[in-house]
Amino acid sequence: MSSPDTLARLEATIAARRTADPESSYVARLNAKGPGKIAQKVGEEATETVIAALTQDRKALTGEAADLIFHLMVLLGAKDVPLADVLAELDRREGVSGIAEKASRPKD
Repeated sequence: MSSPDTLARLEATIAARRTADPESSYVARLNAKGPGKIAQKVGEEATETVIAALTQDRKALTGEAADLIFHLMVLLGAKDVPLADVLAELDRREGVSGIAEKASRPKD
């Protein structure tokens, strides 16, 4: 059964496996290939999530969403961005209109 601690446990597992043997750990294998490859996997999983949302059933979307979250968390770990920072940013945005929040971002 999942709980609010699910993501914290996953983050700890990913951190523990980052330096494992790439022959025995998928997380270690991804990290050995570097952040570019991990980011590519995030993009692939995002695409698969979109396809599942548009063409497949709820179970497929659930599985693809889990893959996307997993790979995003691997990327965050590889870039030393704690999940707590992402959650704090979500908390900061809570109650702010998405339109207003986007308008407040610096222009490139």
